[in-house]
Formats: sequence, C-alpha cells, structure tokens
Amino acid sequence: MSIFSEIYGTYFRIAAKLMENEFTDEKTIRETIQSDGFRDSVLFLPQKLIPTSESWGFFNRETDGKLRRITKKAPARTLTGLHRMWLKSKLSDPRIRLFMDDEVLAALEARLADVPPLYRKEHFRFTDRFSDSDDYFSEDYIRNFRTALEGVKHRKIMYIEFTSGHGKRMNGRFVLLKMEYSPKNDKFRAYCYLLRSDRIRSSGIINIGRITKIADTGRRFRTPVSMDEYFSSRKCSSPAVIKVTPERNGVERFMLEFASYEKHTVRDLETGQHTVKLWYDKQDEAELLIRLLSFGPVIEILGPHHLREQARLRIKRQAELIEEYRNMKV
Repeated sequence: MSIFSEIYGTYFRIAAKLMENEFTDEKTIRETIQSDGFRDSVLFLPQKLIPTSESWGFFNRETDGKLRRITKKAPARTLTGLHRMWLKSKLSDPRIRLFMDDEVLAALEARLADVPPLYRKEHFRFTDRFSDSDDYFSEDYIRNFRTALEGVKHRKIMYIEFTSGHGKRMNGRFVLLKMEYSPKNDKFRAYCYLLRSDRIRSSGIINIGRITKIADTGRRFRTPVSMDEYFSSRKCSSPAVIKVTPERNGVERFMLEFASYEKHTVRDLETGQHTVKLWYDKQDEAELLIRLLSFGPVIEILGPHHLREQARLRIKRQAELIEEYRNMKV
C-alpha cells in the first residue's frame, strides 16, 4: 500500500467520519464537510455523500428522512508497517509536541520502539528559509500555542500581549480565527480580529513566537465570522502578475506551489506560457517574493512595479554576495 494512498486523504476521512454512526442527516454532512474539508469542498462533495443520482452510494435515505450507512460496521482503519515507520519519523519532529502532551508522545514512542523511522530529519536540507525559526522546544511557546489553538477551536475572546515585527509592544483583546504554518518562515501564526467593546476594529496576523502573554477572558465571540470576508479585507488591491514558462515543468510546479491562492490564469496556446494574476495578503508580500524567486528564470514578475523592483533588488544583492564569495576564495 502506498503511503500516500487515497484512504488517508481528506475526502476519505470525511466519509469515514460520517459513517462512524449508523445514522446521520444532511445538516451533519454539510457541517462536517465545511469544518474538515477544503474551502471549495462544499461546492461538490455534499452531492457525492447525500443520496442522489450523483452520489457514491454510501448512504440510503430512510422513510423518516434520516440517512443510513450502507455498511453494517464503521470503516476499518488500517495501519501498515510503512505507516508505522512514517509515524516514527514524525515523532522526531519537535512541532508534534504542540499538538500532543508528553504522556501521549511517550505512549506512542513505546508502541513504536522497535520500528525504524522511514526517514530522519538529517536527510532534508531546506533552502530559501529564514533562519529565525520558532522555538518549538520552549515550554512557554508550547503553552502559548495550545492556548491559542483552544481559542481558535472555540472562538474564544483572548487577551494577548505580543511584540510586533517592528519591535513595538502590543496588547488587546482578540478573537483568533485560524492558525497557519509558514514553511518559508518555519513559524506558526494566527489570523485574528482586534476587538474594541466586543466589536471588530481591525484585522491582523500575530506570530505565535512573538506572544509574551495569552489568557482566556472567559467569553466567546458570538458574531458570525466569514473567513472569505476576512481574507478579502486583507487582499492586495493590485495582484501580482506573473509570466510562467513551461520549461522544467514550470507551470505545473507553479500551480502546485500557489494552489491555495486566488488567481486568474491565461494560457498562450502557441508558446505554452501562462500569465497568472495572483492575489495575496499584503502582509505576506515578503514571503510571496521569496517563493516567486525560488522559481528562478522559469518565471518573470511583470507587475506591479514595486514588487518587480523588490525582486530586482533581491537578485542584485544575491549576485553581489556571490561575487564577494568568489573574491574571498581567490
């Protein structure tokens, strides 16, 4: 069995979760897809699970309207030797301590004591990544992360003190909407709203590593929140315009790298080149630039002017550093 088998994919997990109980209903199916699926899953997945002519046939509709799974038992969960090796490797990742306490990790280590790891962290070398990663071994960081995660899950109003990227001490009451890992920065961050008198004042992003204090106020934010509206409020007014060439599978790699971004693509049928308009969070412009430059000559940044100019300056600086290095060797 492949370690990337579809039975461990998101849609399989959603279907298996819904089939854990003998009966379910349409509301539960839609809510589960909304919470566990991708942003566009709600557009087509309900039709595959709710009994229709297009469904996968996992449920039958009873006379009372409830949906009954077609199997007698819930789907079995299998764990192969290859998966055990993969789990053993994941236990060496310090980030796993953010989500599991020491007792659970110790139990897993004991269960997998005789299993060799599938890979070791020394086998990987990361490029184009900032060196000031979050300190995943810090007990303060772990505690702050878990408190923030609890706030996201239950939409709690949190009091947070932190240091901004410019070194300014900040504090206030926030509602944390979503947490995200940045592979380029090797940091976790939280999307949030700043509140004043329980009303939304502004939106922002807080790096978990910059938090010095976080506490639950004991209250929840009851106002409905749309992540689409949140991201729209932070979206750049002028998208990045990128020309992508097909050399070295450039188009496929580019689309995979920026799969989560809102974009509009036009293909030149004669050359195979793609012109992509890419909308991004204004605060993430530096990270976007790093990700774009990692493609080298496969892409060209056409606009806006300030983004193209930043790319030119970064490339110029890289050339200067290379020249300095060569002169040092001589």
